[in-house]
Amino acid sequence: MAAEVLDALKPAPNGRYADGTIGGGGHAERILAASPPTGWLFGCDRDGAAVEAAQQRLQQRFSGRFELRRANYSEMGEWIPAASCDGIILDLGVSSPQLDRAERGFSFQGEGPLDMRMDDRQTLTAADLVNGSDVEELARIFWELGGERESRRFARAIVHDRAQRKFETTAQLAGLIERIAPRGGKKTHPATKIFQALRIAVNDEMGSLKGGLEAALKILKPGGRLAVITFHSLEDRIVKAFGREKTRDYTFSGPVDEPELRQPRPPEMKWVSRKAIMPGETELSENPRSRSAQLRVLEKI
Repeated sequence: MAAEVLDALKPAPNGRYADGTIGGGGHAERILAASPPTGWLFGCDRDGAAVEAAQQRLQQRFSGRFELRRANYSEMGEWIPAASCDGIILDLGVSSPQLDRAERGFSFQGEGPLDMRMDDRQTLTAADLVNGSDVEELARIFWELGGERESRRFARAIVHDRAQRKFETTAQLAGLIERIAPRGGKKTHPATKIFQALRIAVNDEMGSLKGGLEAALKILKPGGRLAVITFHSLEDRIVKAFGREKTRDYTFSGPVDEPELRQPRPPEMKWVSRKAIMPGETELSENPRSRSAQLRVLEKI
């Protein structure tokens, strides 16, 4: 959704931008190319390989116009100056290089270690969760983070099988799921939601997103725009809830919005478009993984 992101952020000469999920540097490259001669970009990613790839990609054409760090985007407010950015892009989820490298353990398409860490400096892996969590915790992860209706059944099967042999590989886990819930010609692999849920749990993706949205608000200038690409309903709900909160012209105390307890306040942001922007036909044909992508854009007031 590169064209849609550029249209949303409208990079300009001398503008300052941030890419909190820099990946291989695709969005960053387009933003810098669209903001000559002195547009600047801050970029970060938890994945050290991604930061290195982005550094190499940007260095030749844009030397002296960017700063990259290996960091969680929820930490942007700690090193990027407050109210300094004209635009921010957050492209959520797992990247194609992570999915395509079996040794990272994100996919069941090829056999690899049951890892799933975006930042390999952290200790917690998917294998730790699968082998160390009880039935209740596994079922909760599968249901809340993956929307898996068979969450309890799969959790019980995992706990039963690991008593004989610990889970160590992606193929081992995917094989168990497919054995007890045969694919039967279905397009989607039965382990898809299980792998999504484990990945989100291992990397605390929902916690990072909540922190990242607040950090983005802090470092945006008034008039600056935040573009967020989500890939599943959990992410999208958090972005929409953040947008509702920041665009309201009132606040309230307590967990429930009671009209009689509302207190007026100026809204902090406004929606650029209330409806999500979806990928076009060209994008879908060139990148089938974008089929579930949704772009939402907010502007700081």
